Amino acid sequence: MEVRSSDAVRSIGDKIASGGGGGGSPPVPVAIARKRLQVWFIRVCSSIVLWTCLVQLVAVCELWHPHLLAGITSRISSSAELNVDEEARLHSSSPPPLAPPRKYTSNGFLRVSCNGGLNQMRAAICDMVTVARLLNLTLVVPELDKTSFWADPSNFNDIFDVRHFIDSFRDEVRIIKRIPKRFNRQHGFIPLEMPPVSWSNEKYYLQQILPLFGKHKVLHFNKTDARLANNGIPLDLQKLRCRVNFQALKFTPQIETLGYKLVRMLREKGPFVALHLRYEMDMLAFSGCTQGCTKEEAEVLKQMRYQYPWWREKEIVSEERRYQGLCPLTPEEAALILQALGFGKDTQIYIAAGEIYGSERRLAVLRAAFPNIVKKEMLLAPAELQQFQNHSSQMAALDFMVSVASNTFIPTYDGNMAKVVEGHRRYLGFKKTILLDRKSLVPLLDMHHNRTLSWNEFVAAVALVHEKRMGQPTHRRVIVDKPKEEDYFYANPQECLCEGTNCDLLGHGNSSKTN
Repeated sequence: MEVRSSDAVRSIGDKIASGGGGGGSPPVPVAIARKRLQVWFIRVCSSIVLWTCLVQLVAVCELWHPHLLAGITSRISSSAELNVDEEARLHSSSPPPLAPPRKYTSNGFLRVSCNGGLNQMRAAICDMVTVARLLNLTLVVPELDKTSFWADPSNFNDIFDVRHFIDSFRDEVRIIKRIPKRFNRQHGFIPLEMPPVSWSNEKYYLQQILPLFGKHKVLHFNKTDARLANNGIPLDLQKLRCRVNFQALKFTPQIETLGYKLVRMLREKGPFVALHLRYEMDMLAFSGCTQGCTKEEAEVLKQMRYQYPWWREKEIVSEERRYQGLCPLTPEEAALILQALGFGKDTQIYIAAGEIYGSERRLAVLRAAFPNIVKKEMLLAPAELQQFQNHSSQMAALDFMVSVASNTFIPTYDGNMAKVVEGHRRYLGFKKTILLDRKSLVPLLDMHHNRTLSWNEFVAAVALVHEKRMGQPTHRRVIVDKPKEEDYFYANPQECLCEGTNCDLLGHGNSSKTN
């Protein structure tokens, strides 16, 4: 083989030296031509040898360490792309093969109509899947609230990936998209319609609800908020609630795509705080809190409260509510608290909320203290948000995704979104969540405002109050016979946390490291 190659080189060299067989070109000295061809030939052969060695090396690596190259390539690509956060990995990972369906004789069909905003409905869906599993029922894909304050016309499949939801529970609960025709009202069938008793345990459902399916093949729960107790529920049912919340309720691709885009845009500029500034018209009207409002604005809120019959309290003294810690912080109060907590002027803050009551006028102080304040409407083009206009739950889903992914989450009111996001962040490794103690903060704010508390004293007091309110591992607080006042299951699903980790749920030295 080597002889033939040398002969070939000499042959080509002779041709070049003799003018290449054509006339017109001056002859090149034979020695120079042969030298050039030898260099060229050596380079070609060296390249072939190197590539052959590389291919052999890859084959050996794949044989002994099949994931080595995958790891290298993934690290290369990750240097150019956003590191996907825990929530993205949770929802965007390739789905495992479908589990075989659980075989059971269904005791009947359960229809549920969820009431409230996005996160109240989310918790209700988790509860109703759990009830259907407990009673061996067939669950119809939940119906969402379209008649509340927000008047959002969205259906379940406008917000959540319905196929993923159904497939996620093949091994636990049979879920169908619609009730069989023979059980429709058009065919003369009238289901039993009722609200379950709030904060009920499994005994209530087994002893009082299950027997109803003997006579009525279909039950329709027309209210679903807080219908399952926080505590005293068997461990397997508590874990099923978590499975619905953290794995099965995946947003639609349209919502996830835009949500991850928001997260990427924020992270490109560095760490960011998600501030759930619940100073919105519906919350102020419902709670009766008018701190910082003009007389005209306060009157509008009062009239609105009377327009909604399901808001039971009508005459409310705002100042009393505020000192009880039952009012959301105002934007001006939030600015002071953020500064006292050590956030600098260059902190990037995402406002996870709808329209602030009083609009930009009420945001002026907060924006002066923290110029890097953004909202989704500032980051995204109007055309990108157009599909979500007049769909408050879909807008709230975007804020939910950003809040879960943020470096620090700070809610100014402990409503449903604040609680559900808190629980998600605990599940994702106890991500830093500052739970503001409004009852303690209000007198501190007033004393500082009245100049009876210096800035340094105010800062020290705020830090002390929140030392153990940073989302550290802790047990849920149980208050017997007062479920509304105890810790919410979805804010701290302790049964689903700390498996295989060293976190301290017993609270001994409750000061786990937060980022």
